[in-house]
Amino acid sequence: MRVCVFCSSSSRIDRRYLDLAADAGAELARRGHTLVSGGATVSCMGAVARAARDGGAKTIGVIPKALVDVEIADDDSGELVVTEDMRSRKGEMDRRSDAFLVLPGGLGTLEELFEIWTSRVLGMHEKPIAILDPHGLYDPLRELMRHLLDEGFARPRIFDAIGWTTSVAEAFDHLERSPVHLQATAEDYLEAEP
Repeated sequence: MRVCVFCSSSSRIDRRYLDLAADAGAELARRGHTLVSGGATVSCMGAVARAARDGGAKTIGVIPKALVDVEIADDDSGELVVTEDMRSRKGEMDRRSDAFLVLPGGLGTLEELFEIWTSRVLGMHEKPIAILDPHGLYDPLRELMRHLLDEGFARPRIFDAIGWTTSVAEAFDHLERSPVHLQATAEDYLEAEP
């Protein structure tokens, strides 16, 4: 399975997040998967790719040309794809992936998560998604999603479309299970009646 990992490129994060990324990369390799990542050597992106390669996994990096120098392109990737921009980067990562693992990250990670999560909820793909969050970074996000559900801005399927996990093994177990089929209905596109 080709697993796309969305994660931080920030150099200002706590060491535990780098260790988590390395653990995820090592587990990905142990389970015989291929890594699709953001194609950078910095922070969690670099940690997950190095650990995956150290474990014998194939790695595919996808990076926009504007970030090749900023994020320091991962020239050690088995394949390094340089795209025109961020939108084409996400499309390329999506196209090359069978599943998505979301590690702790910032604005870019959230943007990637929301796009792939939204398209899953709308039935545009059936690729499994797991958030790996042992330290509770995304707890406020989960609460926000519950609040949106309570207020009628979302449907329960938002939680059916994703796995919230707290260990590396649990995250990969979720990704390896057969995906739940989510059939979008007309109701999903219409506003609720008052």
